[in-house]
Parts: sequence; structure tokens; C-alpha cells
Amino acid sequence: MELYMRGLVVLSLYFLFTLATKFGCCDGHGSKALCREEEREALLSFKRSIHDPSNRLSSWASEECCNWEGVRCHNTTGHVLKLNLGWDLYQYDGSLGGEISSSLLDLKHLQYLDLSCNNFGSLHIPKFLGSLSNLRYLNLSTAGFGGVIPHQLGNLSKLHYLDIGNSDSLNVEDLEWISGLTFLEFLDMTNVNLSKASNWLQESLVSSQLGFGHDPLLQLIYLTTKSLVVFQVYIHPISISAQTISLIHCPQSLLM
Repeated sequence: MELYMRGLVVLSLYFLFTLATKFGCCDGHGSKALCREEEREALLSFKRSIHDPSNRLSSWASEECCNWEGVRCHNTTGHVLKLNLGWDLYQYDGSLGGEISSSLLDLKHLQYLDLSCNNFGSLHIPKFLGSLSNLRYLNLSTAGFGGVIPHQLGNLSKLHYLDIGNSDSLNVEDLEWISGLTFLEFLDMTNVNLSKASNWLQESLVSSQLGFGHDPLLQLIYLTTKSLVVFQVYIHPISISAQTISLIHCPQSLLM
């Protein structure tokens, strides 16, 4: 039993080390991280556009922005790599709102952006998010976004994870932009209205592929019904053949 526990600890430490190495992040308190002034100003501009009634971003005042709540930096260059401002729905009154400033574009090394479980009051997903070219992870789920999902998200060619599900009134006019996400491993569009995306139901798009590099993990399939209003896909790639696809039909009345 003792040997088993030691092995479990070693495996756990290895897993955590792998995650840290993948994102190259410090823990927010490392002595090596040095905040870059232009990125600090970008974050402050972002903060000014955000409605923060519970003062969650109160730490965003010190000189060292790598120590701010939700901010993680590269442990040697100090570039901001991760902005994790998702909220726990089970916690009382801490959601953010307001506008999303285009100053995020000055975070040119940003790989991870989580704004989930906030309340942006049917704000449209900003088109400029499609210009954050180094993003690997984008989570905008359950955050009150509305309107048409911008096709510019298809420019995020390095994206591995995209969750834009469970918002108030999101819809799409087409889904061709998804084919540009060639590294995508996880996609959640739960409760997104797809009724207008008739072009995706055409036979010409049967062969459109999502994949990891040049090895396809998910092939978009031909759908024969125009009543499809919810599309949900989960992929957990252990190997090329390890995949799960779930298509969910939802009554239109649920989206009113």
C-alpha cells in the first residue's frame, strides 16, 4: 500500500508538472515573473470596461500584474499567458459584466481565456477575439452572451478547446468557420440556435474536418434535419479512434 501511495504521488506531481510546462506559467507568486508594462496597461484598460460589483479584481492595482487575481505569466519572460476570470455559479454574487475591451489584443502571447459563468447581459461576442492568434483555450460558456457567433473565431487556428454553450440567445448563420479550427479537441455549443445554419446541412460540407494537426479526430457529418438547434460535441482524444460525438435535439421553445 505504501508503495502504491508513493507511486500515486509521483504520478500526480508529474501530471501537474506537465500542465505547468504546457502553459509555461508561473503560479502568480514566483519571483521570476516580471510584469510587462504594456501588458499591465492592457489589463487595466480591460478592467476599466468591466462591471465588477463584488470587487473581484481588487488585486489589480499593484505594480506586479503577474500576481493579480486570475492572471498567470510566463515564468521567465513575464508575458501574460492566462486570464482566468470564470466564476463559480454556486458562489454568491461575484459575476462580472460590462464590456470587453479590445485592449486584450495587446496580450499577444495569451493562450488561455476564461470568462465563463459571468453576466454580460446579451453582449455580442467581440469579433476581435478571433485575432488572439495564440489562444489554445477559450471558454465563454454561461456568460450571458447573445447575438450571432462571429465567424472570426474560425481564425483561432491554434485553439484546442472552445466552449460557447449555455448562453442566453446565441445563434449562428453558418458553421463553415469551424473548419478552420484544425487543432480543436473540445467543442461545446449547447443551446446555441443552429436553425439558420442551413449551409452546414448541405452535402458539400460532409467532408469538412476538425482534427489534431493533419490527423482528423472529428469529421462533421451530414445532418438530414433542419430542426437541429443544439449541437454538442465532446472529444477526449486518447488515440485517433477514441472519440465521442453527441448531437442533441432541443425544442425551439426552450430558446425563446
